[in-house]
This record gives sequence, structure tokens and C-alpha cells, in this order.
Amino acid sequence: MSATAREVLAREIAALCVHLHMRGWVANHDGNVSARLGERFLASPTAVSKGDVQPDMLVEVAADADGFRVVAGERKVFSEFSLHLAAFRARPDVAWVCHAHPPHATAWAVAGRTFWDAPFMAEPVVSLGADIPLVDGSQLADALGRCDAVLLRNHGVITVGADAETARLRMELVEHVARIAALAEPLGGARPLPADELKRLLAARAKAGLGPAPGAARSPSVGPKPDVSSLVAEALRRF
Repeated sequence: MSATAREVLAREIAALCVHLHMRGWVANHDGNVSARLGERFLASPTAVSKGDVQPDMLVEVAADADGFRVVAGERKVFSEFSLHLAAFRARPDVAWVCHAHPPHATAWAVAGRTFWDAPFMAEPVVSLGADIPLVDGSQLADALGRCDAVLLRNHGVITVGADAETARLRMELVEHVARIAALAEPLGGARPLPADELKRLLAARAKAGLGPAPGAARSPSVGPKPDVSSLVAEALRRF
């Protein structure tokens, strides 16, 4: 990979780190971001506020049978890189992994609950699927075989994507839906979508090539990104 491509990737990672901080989804040294760099990975450094991350602070990481090691960069990689590596190995179609602590979604995770086991809104189904499971770190790889976002028990949220924007938007949507679910709780809780409607939305998601392919890793998407709003409208009409 050329130096120019590496520099572009480094700027994108740094920008995502700053975005996480600006949105209030991380604090102190919380959160981390990584992306594929050919056969290696580029990652945010440990012990740095995400609001302060600069492209020249990133570390290049190589994975091997014994784990992983920093091969370039003057700083240390975060200790949770093993979780990112598990995500990359589980999903060859995934190029970006983002971990953060958005407050509403993380509140569900620390309470030992998920808010999406019975989906209640149409657009998030197309974007995220019907499952945002609550898992332990050891269950992450298996969970990512069927979804693009997970709640880590007592530990926040991980989202994955083929690019920085997708990973970021999925994090944003997880937090948005988690907040809606929390606001609906004192009103009696969110009402699940009808089963037939959910089926149509998931069909639209599959048709658009969103999410992991059943039983196998999906190839990276090409061409323009699908218009989720249009897909929802189409799915809600009778086929």
C-alpha cells in the first residue's frame, strides 16, 4: 500500500476518533478505532483522548499466531485490540472496527439488557438488522457472523463497516435507537414491528447486500451506497 493511501487512512481514523469525542460517545482515554491496512492494521493509540488523536499518533499493527504486535509508530496499541482482531478475522468484508461508549446504548449494556431483540422501527432494521446482541468479548466473533453492531456486556458498543462512514453511522444509529427505547420504557415499552413487516424489511436488507451474508463472509460492497429510506419504503409495500 502506498504511503499516500496510508496517510489518507490515518487521517480518516483520526477524524473518526475526534468525532467520537465531539459527540460525547467517549471520555478520558475511552474508545478505539482500527482499520485494515493491507495485511496489517492501523489503530488509534492507547492513553490518548480521542479528541486529541492526530494521524501521526497512530500505530501499525501486525497479527500472528501468538497475537499481535506494533510494527510501526512510537506509541502503544490499546489492550483491547484483540477484540478488533477477532472482528476482522470473523468478517473479511469488514475494513473498520469502532468501539465507543455512547451513553444510552452503554446504559443498556451495563444493565445487562439489549433493546433490539424485538425491533420496533423500520429504518434501523434495514441498516442494522434484527439483532444487536448483548455479548461477552469471547462471543464477539460469533455475534458478528450475523450482525454489524453489538453491545459488549459492561463495556459499550462495537460497530463494523466497510468504510469509516458506515462504522460511524452504525454507531450513531445504535445510540439513537437505544435512546428511543429508553424513552419508551416508562410509557410501557416500545411495541415490536409485526412479524410480516419485519420479514419484508430484512428481505430489503439482504437484497441491498447489507450485513453479513448467511453462512459466509460477504465481499466488500461496490458501487453507490443503498438509499436506506427508499429501501424501507419499498419493503413496506406489498411485493
